[in-house]
Amino acid sequence: MVQGQRGKHSGDHPERIADHAAPMLKVYGFSRVNSVARGNTRDLRVLWALEEMQMPFELIGMNHPAHELSTDAYRKLSPFEQIPAIDDDGIVLSESAAILVYLAKKARKLIPGDPAGEAQVVRWCFAAMNTIEFPLLAIMFLDWSSDHSAGANAQRKRFVEWAHRHLASLVLSGVNDDSLLKPYDRVRSYRERCKSRPAWRRTIEAYCARVEAA
Repeated sequence: MVQGQRGKHSGDHPERIADHAAPMLKVYGFSRVNSVARGNTRDLRVLWALEEMQMPFELIGMNHPAHELSTDAYRKLSPFEQIPAIDDDGIVLSESAAILVYLAKKARKLIPGDPAGEAQVVRWCFAAMNTIEFPLLAIMFLDWSSDHSAGANAQRKRFVEWAHRHLASLVLSGVNDDSLLKPYDRVRSYRERCKSRPAWRRTIEAYCARVEAA
C-alpha cells in the first residue's frame, strides 16, 4: 500500500505501484493522540478496510493534542472536528461508517452488489455507530475515569447488562473487554479471526509505529 504522512512516515506498508495519473485518495488520520485512545481510534476502521481492498492512498497525519483538528481548514473536511476524513479527488467525507460504505462501493469490494445485500451492510453500519457503540464506549470511558462512586458503578452495571443481552446474538470485532466476551465463545472466536487477518496485522503495526502517544 502506498502511504505517506506529510513525507515523514511514508512507506509504513510494503509499497505497490499506483496509477499516478489519477489523484491519490487522501485519508486524514491521527499522527499523535492521547495515550489512552491510541490503538482505539476510528481511523483504524478506514485504514483496515483500505488495506483489505488494497486501495492506494496518502495518509495525512493529524496531531490532536496540538489542536490540528480545530482549524478552519480541517473543519471544512470534518465539521465536527473528528478523525477520520477523506478527500477523494474533491469528494470529501467524514464519519467512519459513511467513508467505509463509500470506499467499498467504489472498489466493489467488502459490500454486496445487489440492493438488498447492500442495504444489510448499511443497516449494520448504522447499528454499529448508533445502537452498539454508545454503550460500549460508555463502559470504556467509565473504566478510564477515576470515578468509582455508587452512581458511576450503577451506570456501568446498566451498560454491561445491556451488552450481555446483545452480545449473544452479535459479532463485534471491536470489543476489547474480555470480561464482556468471556461467556460468548463464538463472539470471541470471531474477534480473534478478525484480528488474525494479515490486513489487520499490517494496519495495526503501521499505526503503532506511526502514531505517537501524547
